[in-house]
Amino acid sequence: MAYAHGHHESVLRSHAARSVADSAAYLIPHLRPGVSILDVGAGPGTITVDLADRVQPGHVVGVDASPDVVARAASIAGERDNLAFEVGDAYALDAPDGSFDIVHAHQVLQHLERPVEALREFRRVAGPHGLVAARDVDYGGVIWYPRLPELDEWITVYLAVHRGVSGEPDAGRRLKHWARQAGFASVTSSASVWLFETEAKREWWGGMWADRAVSSDFAAHAVRLGVADAETLERISTAWRTWAADPDAWILLPHGEIIATG
Repeated sequence: MAYAHGHHESVLRSHAARSVADSAAYLIPHLRPGVSILDVGAGPGTITVDLADRVQPGHVVGVDASPDVVARAASIAGERDNLAFEVGDAYALDAPDGSFDIVHAHQVLQHLERPVEALREFRRVAGPHGLVAARDVDYGGVIWYPRLPELDEWITVYLAVHRGVSGEPDAGRRLKHWARQAGFASVTSSASVWLFETEAKREWWGGMWADRAVSSDFAAHAVRLGVADAETLERISTAWRTWAADPDAWILLPHGEIIATG
């Protein structure tokens, strides 16, 4: 599976800031002591660790395709005896049928060429009595202020890079459809947002994208695909720093969420 962003420090900086509260709040009503969870696409593991603490002594396994990222995640597991991290494939999980109560995937399906096939695999591992939980952003609905022209360039370049490498950046609106195609008997949908508008959050988001625009695999893919040149990427990077410094700046990212069973 190709990943449009790669694993540059600026990308992992974004992933490592995530928690259950800000990235999987819709799942909290289903978390209780003793529940077992497979966290697919666990990345640097912060959500996975949070899940493990919430369901202890329930067993939690975080899976990611990148051995380097799995090693980083394992380094934050500490002394938790109910948590493990493994290298794995979302299309062919190393787990028996019905072996986990919950299969969770955050910001994963948007990067897969075959999201329905992956959801069928999640359904297999959750079994008839488990549930599958997924949350993905919908970049087609992202809104921000001020409307800097260079950030209009950013979203155009981003959508082209994401689709040119793998997956669907407007995944949030498609989750229910994909889950129904995967054969789930019941699919409950919800939505939530990320909002970055305080000075600290603007500095974090804007700084992260200023670096990502010129230094991550995203930048290399943009040039390779012919959707941006180095000058355009530098212009986008500078605009993110300008945006972050503006006390009136604001960005909202909508997310779709599903709980699928049966």
